[in-house]
Amino acid sequence: MKRSIVLITGVNGELGRSLLPRLTAAGYACVTLDLVPLPESLRSFAVASYAGNIMDRYLLDQIAAHHEFDAVFHLAALLSTRGERDPELSHQVNVEGTLNLLRVAHAQSARLGRAVRFLFPSSIAAYGLPNLEVKRAVGRAREEEWNVPITMYGCNKLYCEHLGRYFTHHFRQLGALAGAARLDFRALRFPGLISADTVPTGGTSDFGPEMIHAAARGEPYDSFVGPDARIPFLAMPDAVKALVTLLDADRERLTTTVYNVASFSPTAGQIAARVARAFPGARIGWAPDAARARIVDSWPEDLDDARARADWGWAPDYDEEQAFSDYLLPRIRERYAAS
Repeated sequence: MKRSIVLITGVNGELGRSLLPRLTAAGYACVTLDLVPLPESLRSFAVASYAGNIMDRYLLDQIAAHHEFDAVFHLAALLSTRGERDPELSHQVNVEGTLNLLRVAHAQSARLGRAVRFLFPSSIAAYGLPNLEVKRAVGRAREEEWNVPITMYGCNKLYCEHLGRYFTHHFRQLGALAGAARLDFRALRFPGLISADTVPTGGTSDFGPEMIHAAARGEPYDSFVGPDARIPFLAMPDAVKALVTLLDADRERLTTTVYNVASFSPTAGQIAARVARAFPGARIGWAPDAARARIVDSWPEDLDDARARADWGWAPDYDEEQAFSDYLLPRIRERYAAS
């Protein structure tokens, strides 16, 4: 039986490196695309890999011509901190690059005569709360609330959610091909992601994982947010689980194109306390950066993921205690003990 083919962009990122082996183990044939070649350790998981830019429309067309992919995981993106330093580049990569992929996936849907599933990791950055008083009053935010982001990255993600909804339900609705097969866009609004297997890369939610990795290396760490800062988090295995589960979900049961997912929501101080208990010599200080802290404060304290739980059975495997004691701390200790 022919294996279903999936295209993964941005495969060398934190999420892609965890997703690729999981999809291969589930029986999918994976085609990958990233700016840099796939490392040797991951090449056996891909049936084909390409090094190139998602802005290269010719390359994307060539990939589609050679591989009849049934699904796309579009993970390639310029993250929030970098996006604030270069908003124009952020727009080019995050919006125009996504539009390129949507165009290719739509064309593939038309060729195959069935909807290509388009999995898109969106972000808590799509929210924008005006102050801490409102943030505390809101608590768990629903998907449709407070969609007024204050970062270019958040604006990019929110707009791409709308693009995906348009391509799924309304693309060229006045044209002669209005009834042709459209793609099937499915987005996840992720909270902060914590991985034991990759080093944080400077994202705005990385104050949590940066604390753990610094303590495991025996290095001091000064948090760029204060101890009372609070946003939701998700362990990386649960992020991968959410993507794969949503990929396989019955389209008829989905009531929206964008879903929140979350698990636990500690303060930065609570994370620091856990790290200090696990690494008694940990040196964690507080040196809030006003601009970065303001961004974190504009995101909800928690995400309401009731819709994902009802529509496709979402449930995380790791709560806060399990994420730290069963996944993060032992794996990160082992990582640095071996180095």
